[in-house]
Amino acid sequence: MAYISTYTHPLEIPILVALAALQVLEPKFAYFSTPTGNVVSILLKLVMSYVLIGYTDGLASSYYLILLLPLVSAATTLGPAGSAAFTVVCCAAYLSFILFIDPVRYQIDPDSRREIFLRLIIFAATGYLTNTLAAATREQSRKFKSVAEQLAAANKSLSEAEAAMRRSERLAALGQLSAGLAHELRNPLGTIKASAEMLTRTVPGENEVAREVAGFISTEVDRTNLLVTRFLDFARPLQLRLAPAELTKVLDSAIANLDHNSPHYEVSVYKNYAPEIGTILLDADLMERVFYNLLLNAAQATAAGGAITVKTRRAAALAEISVIDRGSGIEPRHLESIFNPFFTTKPEGVGLGLAIVSKIVDEHGGKMAVESEPEKGSVFRVYLPLQK
Repeated sequence: MAYISTYTHPLEIPILVALAALQVLEPKFAYFSTPTGNVVSILLKLVMSYVLIGYTDGLASSYYLILLLPLVSAATTLGPAGSAAFTVVCCAAYLSFILFIDPVRYQIDPDSRREIFLRLIIFAATGYLTNTLAAATREQSRKFKSVAEQLAAANKSLSEAEAAMRRSERLAALGQLSAGLAHELRNPLGTIKASAEMLTRTVPGENEVAREVAGFISTEVDRTNLLVTRFLDFARPLQLRLAPAELTKVLDSAIANLDHNSPHYEVSVYKNYAPEIGTILLDADLMERVFYNLLLNAAQATAAGGAITVKTRRAAALAEISVIDRGSGIEPRHLESIFNPFFTTKPEGVGLGLAIVSKIVDEHGGKMAVESEPEKGSVFRVYLPLQK
C-alpha cells in the first residue's frame, strides 16, 4: 500500500509501517494475548487507521477500508458484544469526518450519501460475518479440545490398566517362583541351624572364635528364615475376610501403629477425611497393613519435623485414599518398578512391601496409583470400590 500510494503527506508511510509492524509483532508478545492487551492492540489500530484516513482526504480517502483492520480484530477475538461495540465505533469514526468537511468547497450530494451508507453497511456486514465465523471456529475448537481431553483421559486410564495387568502378571509369575524357592530353602536352613547349635554345644568354652562364628551362623539362619516367611506371605493366596468396616477407623488404627512402632520417625500425620465415605466391605486387618506400609514408606522418605497427609474422598463409585508426603520422592525411571517384588532402593530393603500392598489392593478389586517428583514428595493413591 505504501509503494502504490499517490498521497504525499509525510505521516502516511510511517503510519502504514506502524500498522504493519503492530499486526506482525502482535502474536509474538504475550501481553497482547490477554484481554486487556487485546483491547489495547485494537484501539491502537483504530487510532492509527483514523489518523491515516484523516490525513488522506478524510471522508473521500481511499484508505477507508483500513478501518476493517481493527474491526476484524475485534470481531475475531472479543465475541458478539465486543464486535458490535467496535463496529459502532468504526462507523462513528468514519462518519466523524463529515464534521471536517468545508461546506463552502464541498457538498454531500445524494450519490455521496449513498456511497457513505454503502461503506457503513460494508463495515457492519464484515463485523457480523467475521464474528459469526470466529464463533463457529471457537465452538469447534472447544469441541476438539474436549475430545482431546477425553482421549487423553482414556489413554491415561488405558496405560494404568496395562501397567496394572503387567504388574499382576509379574506378581503371579514371581509368586510361584518365590513359593518354590522358599520351600526348597526351608530344609537346608533347618539343617544349617541345627548344625550351628550342635557346634555351639560341642565347641570348647575357650574357643571363643568358633563359638562366635556358630552364633553368627544361627543368627543369619534366623534372618534368612524370616525372609523366607515373607516370601511365602507374598506367594500364598490371600484369604480375604470381608466385612463392613469404617474406613476412617482402619486409617486411624494404621496411623496409631505407625506412632507406636516407629516413634523414631519424627513426622506429623494430618488427617483430611471425607465425611461422605462411610462403611466399606473390606478385610480390615489386611487393609490396615496396606495403609501402615504406605505411611511407613512416607515417614522414611520425610525429613524429621516433616508432615504426612492422609486424605480420603469419593471418586465416582470408588473411595480414594491418598498418602501424601513432601519427602525425597521417587526417580521417574523407578515408578514403573516400585510395585515389583524384590525391587527396592533401600540398602536394607527386601522389596516386598509395596508388592504385597499392591496384591492386597488387587484382591479387594481396587487399584493403586502413584505420583512422585524427586525432592518434592510422593502421593500414593488407593482406590477401593464402595459398598453397594
